[in-house]
Amino acid sequence: MKQLTTTITQRGQVTIPVEVRRVLGVKPRDKVTFTIEGTEVRLAAVSYSLESAYGSVKPANRPEDFKQVSRVARDAKAEATIRKLRKA
Repeated sequence: MKQLTTTITQRGQVTIPVEVRRVLGVKPRDKVTFTIEGTEVRLAAVSYSLESAYGSVKPANRPEDFKQVSRVARDAKAEATIRKLRKA
């Protein structure tokens, strides 16, 4: 078993040594996970996350026109308010 030593900064951060990054196959912006078992901590690369999956699946429907959706919602709210005021 090989041991590598690094220093913890005042902000609680450490630099993962290049040899460890190579073994894990991680690069900047990749995610890692810590697993705690008693007093032992394991570091592993995260192979799947929402960020990594984003854009990998085509949406079932075309993106909605949010201006139109907003306009329809405002119109519906206005009509409901007018109906409420007429009853009062």
